Amino acid sequence: MDGGSFAAWLGAIRFLTARQRQEGFMYLALVEADDETASVEIDAAPMSGDGASAAADDKPLATRAMAESGNSPLPASLSVAAQSRVESVGCPHCASQRLHRWGRVSDLPRYRCCACRRTFNGLTGTPLAHLRKKDRWEAQAEALITGESVTKAAKRCGVAGSTAFRWRHRFLAAAAFDKPARLSGIVEADETFILESFKGKRSALPRAARKRGGKAAKRGLSAEQIPVLVARDRSGATTDAVLPGLNRASVTAALGGVVTSDNQLCCDGGKASVGFARKREIPCQILSSPGGPRPDAPNLHINNVNGYHSRLKEWLRPFHGVATKYLDHYLGWRRTIEVWRDGARPANWLLSAVGIAQCQ
Repeated sequence: MDGGSFAAWLGAIRFLTARQRQEGFMYLALVEADDETASVEIDAAPMSGDGASAAADDKPLATRAMAESGNSPLPASLSVAAQSRVESVGCPHCASQRLHRWGRVSDLPRYRCCACRRTFNGLTGTPLAHLRKKDRWEAQAEALITGESVTKAAKRCGVAGSTAFRWRHRFLAAAAFDKPARLSGIVEADETFILESFKGKRSALPRAARKRGGKAAKRGLSAEQIPVLVARDRSGATTDAVLPGLNRASVTAALGGVVTSDNQLCCDGGKASVGFARKREIPCQILSSPGGPRPDAPNLHINNVNGYHSRLKEWLRPFHGVATKYLDHYLGWRRTIEVWRDGARPANWLLSAVGIAQCQ
């Protein structure tokens, strides 16, 4: 069918009855299913109205996304992040890589899976799905880089405080799970403790409310202190976890498979960590407080993980207490900042928010 006939056919669609449109869609779907040549891989170019390719076949989606963003209110970094998600995951419903372009919705390309027949865009199945005001997401990413409060982030983005709070935790949801699958060489592990907080909870508190973080009712360790385990190798790869209890089972759940018998574990002699190492037959070096190196083995110490604890707590201080139910989000936030250091860019945060691993 030439371009003129195709345009005439498209113009006649609006005169079809509902029944005729349903039958037409069914026949198109059946023909598409039978025609193997109609399916394209995810790096194929979108088709124009006359059936010609709208871009060179050898151009990757990320490159075309930047070109298309010139006529779109979306930031180029968001378009690239969304297309990178499609390239890496494929269909979010069945993981198939055989996709068709299926128009545009909310300024993002939409796709249809040739396997499960479902449609999606680059944000489907990510924490950013269904969020609006996409043109302000780069400002939210900048607020995460600088570690701003919710109030300052709301002012920067020009949104309500409740929206800024929701955006913060949507952006951090994927980062909370972005941890290295394995640590290498010498691994330092130690626990630190963060005061339990019910920040944001308006009713049914198990104790009297504290103001701006407050202090524990008892000195030292108690049920009010939440244990946070941090393990770090000498290359800087870091994993952490909020422990439900300071016991071997909790440490095993956090480090099982991440620290193996190929590693050498350095710790301060805590029963939970030592019990984990012995159960998994991991070589373990117990260091006396404060975990400094031994004269006979200067490379065995936990100075790196203790330094990480200090940086983490100093970074958390301006927040005046972090709700315990969101503590894993803040751990992921800090872990990601440590990976990027001074090289963090809004584009990096958008990639992290759609599930493109940055720490691994």
